[in-house]
Amino acid sequence: MHSPLPVFALLLNALIWGLSWWPFRLMHEAGLHPLWATAAMYALVLAGLLALRPASIRQALQYPVLLLLAASSGLNNVAFNWAVTVGDVVRVILLFYLMPAWAVLLAWRLLGEKPTPMALLRLLLAFGGVVLVLLPADASLSGLFAGLTVADALAVFGGFMFALTNVLLRRFQGIPAQARMLAMFAGCMSMGLLTALTAGSLGVVPGFPAFDGSWALVALGLAGLLMLGNWALQFGAAHLPSGVTSVVMLSEVVFASVSSVLIANEQLSARTLAGGALIMGAALLASLGRRRQA
Repeated sequence: MHSPLPVFALLLNALIWGLSWWPFRLMHEAGLHPLWATAAMYALVLAGLLALRPASIRQALQYPVLLLLAASSGLNNVAFNWAVTVGDVVRVILLFYLMPAWAVLLAWRLLGEKPTPMALLRLLLAFGGVVLVLLPADASLSGLFAGLTVADALAVFGGFMFALTNVLLRRFQGIPAQARMLAMFAGCMSMGLLTALTAGSLGVVPGFPAFDGSWALVALGLAGLLMLGNWALQFGAAHLPSGVTSVVMLSEVVFASVSSVLIANEQLSARTLAGGALIMGAALLASLGRRRQA
């Protein structure tokens, strides 16, 4: 009989990320912008990793290509955290989960994996879902980008960078896992800091605020949860086929959607639900495809 612990571990990781929008909004309301929050939290996570695995820094320095992984994972986190803080949570999550569609195109370009007819079907489903989510009911296709908000653009960009991160992880699978994890955490911290400094100099975001226990406690707690979520993901993914892992991780959309309705009183329109069904269908097809290959 198989142990249910790996599945529970993946559900825990999905729950943490599905609810992460709430502490980011709490910190934002207390004066800490999500860019600064990302930099500060991942500095804590990185310090914790180095304290537990000090040898990982020597491993990471042996592979300069990990700079690409650091940049992609960092920009992925920056875009996602910023988007869920200022945008509609359900809409952001759905646009972010275009990742399987981007993965088809990136794997074709970077890994030489020519898309199959099923992969092209996933592309059509995913981008058809995007049209339903973004396009107002009374608008034409030409107005698709007219109603695009900053949060929408960040969500799409974040999903693209998430797909790139996954493709790079496959390409760098020969590099020790500790080195890859260190590069990803360092990238999240550095990209958060660099983006915050750049946006701050342009007047887009406020500077780093004075210390306040209200946001500091939330940041510390979320940093601990992110480390726990990463451990849960590593444990679950190591004990389950990749296809099963991908299917279970889709529960993040459910956690985010339900929590946003209950906590933030957000509304789910029929078009959003229909578009979300298409996007999730594309993600589910990608997951089942990987399961069959395994």
